[in-house]
Amino acid sequence: MNRRHALCCSAALVGGLFTSLTTHAAGMSWQEGWRNPCRGALPPDLARHELVLAAFDGIDPGALWDVHCHLLGTGDAGSGCTVNPQMAQWWHPAQVLRERAILDAACVARDSPSIDRAYVQRLLALTADFPAGARWLLYAFDYACDDHGRQMPAWTTFQVPNDYAAAMAAAHADRFAWVASVHPYRDDAVERLDAALSNGAIALKWLPSAMNIDLRDRRCSLLYDRLARSGTPLIVHCGEEKAVPGAGRDDLGNPLLVRAALARGVRVVMAHAASLGAASDLDRPSAPRVAAFDLWQRLMNETEGLGGLLHADISAVFQANREPRVWRSVIEHEAWHSRLLHGSDHPLPGVMPLHAPQRLADAGLLAASAVEPLRRIRAHNPLLFDFVLKRQLRAGDATLPASVFETRDYFAPRSPA
Repeated sequence: MNRRHALCCSAALVGGLFTSLTTHAAGMSWQEGWRNPCRGALPPDLARHELVLAAFDGIDPGALWDVHCHLLGTGDAGSGCTVNPQMAQWWHPAQVLRERAILDAACVARDSPSIDRAYVQRLLALTADFPAGARWLLYAFDYACDDHGRQMPAWTTFQVPNDYAAAMAAAHADRFAWVASVHPYRDDAVERLDAALSNGAIALKWLPSAMNIDLRDRRCSLLYDRLARSGTPLIVHCGEEKAVPGAGRDDLGNPLLVRAALARGVRVVMAHAASLGAASDLDRPSAPRVAAFDLWQRLMNETEGLGGLLHADISAVFQANREPRVWRSVIEHEAWHSRLLHGSDHPLPGVMPLHAPQRLADAGLLAASAVEPLRRIRAHNPLLFDFVLKRQLRAGDATLPASVFETRDYFAPRSPA
């Protein structure tokens, strides 16, 4: 097997863990390699590169919050984090490769003295290339639960306790805030949510397909009411989910199910703008499945006059496994821009096959001259790459405005309703 074929196959294999093996996966780039180079701090020429300077121009650093940043660990330093045992069992090769791809993206060696500490240290090192005031929202991640509210470790890809996310945010308050995760089927879900909010959580995060959460379930209503009264956002992953398969309930990732939360006055952030995969059109049960992104667009139109209840983060939207029409729509549809929030989905910008600046250039959305500098930036700092890339995107005269990246005010405390 020659090197080109080996690289191509490796990229496809790694890419298949993060998207379905369809034409979207075929669009992923082996040219970027499949291992994160994990180079050190930006060299001076890159730190002062015109693309980097232009990216920060016009941005209030104190308002630059990355609203989608995963916190991970194994519990080896007392974090309480867990990973599914299958990720270390060779007879589950896909799970083993998933763990290795994620750790590689995060530049954490599997033989690190502490994976817990190494993950946070690397993330902090990446943030050093951003101006003071910029912050990242660290996500807790509750266990998947069965329909009776019993936590199911076997269904859980990884788990990050609320207390750990809160502790990391408190220890590095100049860089981090945190987002809680509480499964609504738990008997003490309301108490857990109240405790998290009292401990400084600024949002609640669910991944319904992985956690086995039906957003229509009556048990969600108590949490919806708490969130609505406090003005606390609910961040919900919708569309196809491959990075964290968990319970594997893809049907629960249907964007239209978010209506249940919106109907109770909850401010909702739909992660990734539901930009991957297909779902049933619940408004037309006999119709074929449609792109989840199209259902998200429908909801954006429905909620246009509802005081901005529905937002979306743009983490992962410009990955190589998205359709060019998704990229173009997000940039061109300026009426959405006030309801879009910047997020990186860290550590996924470090999964090399997932991003292909050349494809964005080929689609006419990125200057060809930006491709090579972006590749160089990514080898040192995938977080900075993600930010600079989005700031460079253009469709005709349309760009993503500064407001998409100045997300702090969205999470500002609100008076109880």
